[in-house]
Amino acid sequence: MAPAWEQQVESLYADHHGWLKGWLMRRLGCSHHAADVAQDTFVRILGSRDALLGVREPRAYLTTTAKHLLISRSRRQVLEQAYLAELAALASTAPGHPSPESILMAVEALEQISAALSAVAPRVREAFLRHYLEGQTQAEVASAVGVSKRMVQKYLVDALVCCRLHCAALRHHGG
Repeated sequence: MAPAWEQQVESLYADHHGWLKGWLMRRLGCSHHAADVAQDTFVRILGSRDALLGVREPRAYLTTTAKHLLISRSRRQVLEQAYLAELAALASTAPGHPSPESILMAVEALEQISAALSAVAPRVREAFLRHYLEGQTQAEVASAVGVSKRMVQKYLVDALVCCRLHCAALRHHGG
């Protein structure tokens, strides 16, 4: 017999998957993207066995989880667009152009970094993105995030360690 939490997830999926997909469709305007995010929402919930403990409003819980995934997806797209813009700028000034393989490897690396950053606290992620993507100094990040410069340094180390561990785990598992 399936554990209680599996039965809760199955019930949640059966009762609300169609509704969540429709809700996402209205926001994204694309049924394929809506289906992907709806599926990712339930995968995220499955990843946390304690996720459904005490949930009284399943649709509110699902929309909150889906919104977090949409934010992560948006951040990943920003990273990819920034990288592609940088490639375009380099291509216009450099004698050679990056190969499609190089571009694919870089985009995959950015996706891995994005996945790793989804596992860190929001402030750590924000500090990392502000410093490494937006080019802000540690002092600027500290001011924007509302912490000391030393805390920003800790956040950046935490994010880099998380990225390294995530990438090492992917190599270990053949991903």
